[in-house]
Amino acid sequence: MNELENKIESRVMDNIKSGKVKLRSKYMFLAERLSLGSAVILSLLLAVLFFNLALFYLKASDNLGYLSFGSVGFFAFLESFPYLLVVSLIIFIFIAGFLFKKTDLAYHRPFGYLALGLLFFILLGGAALAFTDIAENIEQQSFESRSFGILFQPFLRQGMEDHQRGIVGRVVEIDDDYIVVQTTRAIEKVDLTSISDLDKNILKEGSIIIAIGQREGEIFKAVNLRAIDPSEMPMILRGIHRRFGPGKGSGASLPPGKVCIHQEFQPVSNTGFCQ
Repeated sequence: MNELENKIESRVMDNIKSGKVKLRSKYMFLAERLSLGSAVILSLLLAVLFFNLALFYLKASDNLGYLSFGSVGFFAFLESFPYLLVVSLIIFIFIAGFLFKKTDLAYHRPFGYLALGLLFFILLGGAALAFTDIAENIEQQSFESRSFGILFQPFLRQGMEDHQRGIVGRVVEIDDDYIVVQTTRAIEKVDLTSISDLDKNILKEGSIIIAIGQREGEIFKAVNLRAIDPSEMPMILRGIHRRFGPGKGSGASLPPGKVCIHQEFQPVSNTGFCQ
């Protein structure tokens, strides 16, 4: 046995001397472990953050509001769903799991249990962040193009885009057959002629409405509409405030021929007049 060990040792030493085998410092192994651990932690934190942003989006945007109309609001729900947030969340979960498999911990326990543990950590961490104002700060910084928040703008912008099947806005003008509303992007005309049982008492200047229907050119033809409490969709309301300013009637005094129907991101004065 000793003779065999001596032969192996002699062969290894010969390979080292000939350069076929290169020794690596223990500090290199330590650096690799630290970098791998850092990558796992970073991917986990990003997964937690994106899960929190997805929860925030669903709660603060108009997305879930369309489901209140029943099956007819389902397509509007799909249109405003935060696909980019959900896809990013799934990607970071897979990255965290893949990297975690390469750590020493993955060799000591079944990976199925570790995967469930990682998923539980992400869900619990994201839910815990929901009690903080991190998501609101990211939203504010992203749409004001401040700091690193601008990196998250593509993930939240879907809630501020024009939709073909749904609309949320602040009422600034009321007529028999239509209303004019301020949305996060423009002032738009909503046709009411397709709503047979509309209660006109819910329509007041300054109120927030949500409607489903179909966009036809620059006019949104609503088939159902209801007034909502502004606190139901705070992200949308903040978007309207950033675009037109807060308060009832900002833009209500737009004169004939000056309604900026569907002019996206154009400057608007404090009085609401087109510039």
